[in-house]
Amino acid sequence: MIYLDYQATTPLAPEVREAMLPWLDKFGNPHSPHRMGREAAAAVEVAREQVAALFGDTPGRLIFTSGATEAANMAIQHRPLDDRRVVTIATEHACILDTVRSRRGHGGEAAILPVGTDGIVDLDDAGRALGRNTALVCAMLINNEIGAIQPIAQLGRMARGAGALMFCDAVQGYGRVDLPTEDCDMIAISAHKIHGPKGIGALWIRDGVEIDPLLHGGGQEQGLRSGTLSPMLCAGFGAAAAVMATRRESDAAHVSALWNAGLAAFGDGWTINGSVEHRYRGNLNLRRDGLDVGRLMSELRDIAFSAGSACASGSGRPSHVLRAIGLSEAEAKSSIRIGFGRYTTVEEIEAAAAAINAAAARQRE
Repeated sequence: MIYLDYQATTPLAPEVREAMLPWLDKFGNPHSPHRMGREAAAAVEVAREQVAALFGDTPGRLIFTSGATEAANMAIQHRPLDDRRVVTIATEHACILDTVRSRRGHGGEAAILPVGTDGIVDLDDAGRALGRNTALVCAMLINNEIGAIQPIAQLGRMARGAGALMFCDAVQGYGRVDLPTEDCDMIAISAHKIHGPKGIGALWIRDGVEIDPLLHGGGQEQGLRSGTLSPMLCAGFGAAAAVMATRRESDAAHVSALWNAGLAAFGDGWTINGSVEHRYRGNLNLRRDGLDVGRLMSELRDIAFSAGSACASGSGRPSHVLRAIGLSEAEAKSSIRIGFGRYTTVEEIEAAAAAINAAAARQRE
């Protein structure tokens, strides 16, 4: 199997597996006061420091969650927003858009901004949407479908000028690009997008920002998140973050080489969706007129790639991200997403491109 779906999830790093395995036997509850509990709690705090290290020197606290979806809900649904406006972007992840839309049913306002064909929001549009009634601006750092990089720092400064908070979904960018902590108030991340385990994420909250709990109970996570933490998942997340910190430059160089190899291997006949300049290059979203992607995927079962977000797979609907950048329904449905990273080889990219090109040629015949 050639795995090219890194935006959906990443392979577990060997260092992460090694960090997690001991906690299959060390079963102490990290919230218990006895020795086993204290040992587990210490492992959680080591992991917290490892994950938080990538946020730099901006003062803040890190809350472990079950994933980025829970972190996003914590940021968007807290009571201080009341009935004020939330501003977001049409290409955001479903966990943002659906949560923002749900507020409308409870008296909240929502403004969903369009993007250009490059997938990037117009700052003038954002400025017009902001006002004295705006409580929160939500924007994704790197888009999970087309890799477009949003101007988060500028949006954050605009939000602050309007008296609003800035929340950033940095799931695809954490450990790969600098995090805009100076211009954000809350940032969501997820372990399984950085070669860590599934089932754990985090919300970073700038010092001085107060939010209400989403889950009520024991308040184990600094009073903001109830539930027993898994030391095994925390240790895995911490190890993954530590590896990302040490391998950032080599990973980036490898991804750049894979991008160039992918462009050369796919060749003519394909159009890149979204910005090429302002883009994370571990994401190659391509379309070919008339391509039947469903048939393509059924013929190439030994290659793992995507027709869009894994969260919307099987829905039968065209990607809302591709529709938002101006593609027709037919164009959106003739697009594929190739995602690659640390453990992908140039040979795998070239072999996959050759197989995809051959299958697409058979469809034209």
